[in-house]
Amino acid sequence: MNNFVICATRSMCSYASAVAAALAKFPGFSEYAEHFNKVDLLQTDRFADGEMEVVINSSVRGKDIFLFTSCARNESNICVEEAKIELYHALDALKRAQANKIIVFEPFVSCSRSDRTFRRSSVGLWTHLKILASLGVQHIVTYQFHSDKTKSMLDPTVCSIDDVPALNLLKKYICDTYIKSIEKLEQEVRPHWAFCSVDAGGEKLTRNFADAFGAPLVVAHKQRDYSKSNTIESINILSAEPVEGKSLWIVDDMIDTAGSVETLIRALARLQPREINLVAVHALFSPPAAKRLNALSAEGLLKRIIVTDTVCPSIPQPISGLEVVSSTEHSARIIKIIINNESLYKVLRNFNADIYLGNKHEAGH
Repeated sequence: MNNFVICATRSMCSYASAVAAALAKFPGFSEYAEHFNKVDLLQTDRFADGEMEVVINSSVRGKDIFLFTSCARNESNICVEEAKIELYHALDALKRAQANKIIVFEPFVSCSRSDRTFRRSSVGLWTHLKILASLGVQHIVTYQFHSDKTKSMLDPTVCSIDDVPALNLLKKYICDTYIKSIEKLEQEVRPHWAFCSVDAGGEKLTRNFADAFGAPLVVAHKQRDYSKSNTIESINILSAEPVEGKSLWIVDDMIDTAGSVETLIRALARLQPREINLVAVHALFSPPAAKRLNALSAEGLLKRIIVTDTVCPSIPQPISGLEVVSSTEHSARIIKIIINNESLYKVLRNFNADIYLGNKHEAGH
């Protein structure tokens, strides 16, 4: 137990501290908490000309390092470019200090959407992953990559990737908060709920979500203007049964400017559903997302927004109906599994609402 350390770059110190505290609650880990909880291990210094250097405050020789980091919106208000450079410097420092193994835990990989090769553009995700591997990272853990093909970008004999489906956290939250029993799942959810993708590319993701609850699937087919970012030209709604009167749950891996979901919600509203909810893993909320979502809420078109805390939940402008699901205990469980050399199958397998609610019912008795 003394041979691993949890630390963080400045962008994720609070998150890493919460993970370490959660890990200390697991049987057999509490007595070692002072040894593995080294969130403040790294110190970032600046030279007069602005150049950066990362210093390690204590020995990590022979230890496995779980380094939490984020290049998205963060508690220290560090920009994307600075956060990446700090991460790369931290990895170099850890490697030079002869850490045994470096596991980068990046809950949200901010460059994950820069994965297309058919345009005359750089591929930011490929660049980021290659740099991590070249600096000695042997294992990357993240939540809900934007695309499955991402995992094929690295040679697994050099650096492995575990992409954990954080949508399962949201499914459990919906079960615990809004369903609660198998009876409601059968009598309310299946006949009166539907899950909607934001586009045809998101159909697989949303189908998995709908299958978990045994509810209908609605597919939104959007036409994009690829000459501009975050731009939608039109949306067609495809559904095997009427949407009218149903509770709709739009499912996506992230919310950025909310331009796509705003267009989709207004298109869905014309079909007269009972209510519209939005579920996403990564809450980027880039401007003008808050303004758009609050406008939809004020107009009665959007009831609730459920996201995780993989991106810093502190945002400049409050958003109406926002519910944030913590992922820190889940992250602690993943570290426990890795430390004990156990299988990640339990956190990677598909979620089933019948089984989950059934087990909770049995545990209650």
